[in-house]
Amino acid sequence: MSSTQVETVSSGADKIKAVAAVLLIVIGLAAYYLLAPKGVMFQWSGLAGSLVLAFVIFLWSESGRSLIGFGRDSWREVRKVVWPTRREAIQTTVFVFVFSVTLALFLWFTDKTIEWVMYDLILGWKK
Repeated sequence: MSSTQVETVSSGADKIKAVAAVLLIVIGLAAYYLLAPKGVMFQWSGLAGSLVLAFVIFLWSESGRSLIGFGRDSWREVRKVVWPTRREAIQTTVFVFVFSVTLALFLWFTDKTIEWVMYDLILGWKK
């Protein structure tokens, strides 16, 4: 049976950081719409600045450190993967293509056989 772990924000500082990050996102969205008369450059810089600041605050929280650890572990696992050579990739692609064409021909033949049996032999609807 699998364990059901729920990760929650535990400390008061982490809760404050999470609320601050969400507030910065809301402020960035509001700034985007409120800075429309000033120009597109002001809109996007206000939004981008608040999103970057919210992301930095999130990374300082326990959840952010956990996300960074997950990213490091994932990168470590990706480096362990044995990627196929060009020849192996081409052989696998050709095999899949040949199998798909063979299966398509088999299904077409089966469909035409069932059509012939049903319409010509059983029902007598010759074309």
